[in-house]
Amino acid sequence: MESLPTTPAPRTVVQLPDGTHAYIDPHALPAQQTGPQVVHIHQAAPERTVQRVALGTGIGAGAVGASVYFGPMLVAAITSMAVSLAVVALVVVVTGWAVVTVVRTVGGADGKAAAKTLRKR
Repeated sequence: MESLPTTPAPRTVVQLPDGTHAYIDPHALPAQQTGPQVVHIHQAAPERTVQRVALGTGIGAGAVGASVYFGPMLVAAITSMAVSLAVVALVVVVTGWAVVTVVRTVGGADGKAAAKTLRKR
């Protein structure tokens, strides 16, 4: 037994910045960060802020998935409602203009007076 070589310390394979691999003693590596990495909200990219807030508060992946999935759907629904309201407003304006024009044309002098009264209001 005394003739056996002593076992060397365990080695770890790491990739160097130039892309090559090397065996390094684990004790020679820099200390690893033990606590969670702190990322401040103002440092996060704008599209990731909601996800980081959700994960940071411990809500979890379900909230992140929901925000990614339902966020664009919510924007689409609000846009659709705005377009619908714009179309309704356009129909109301055109209808009002048509009613005033018809009253002026058909009503004669009384129609013109009624149209002026409507315009003042």
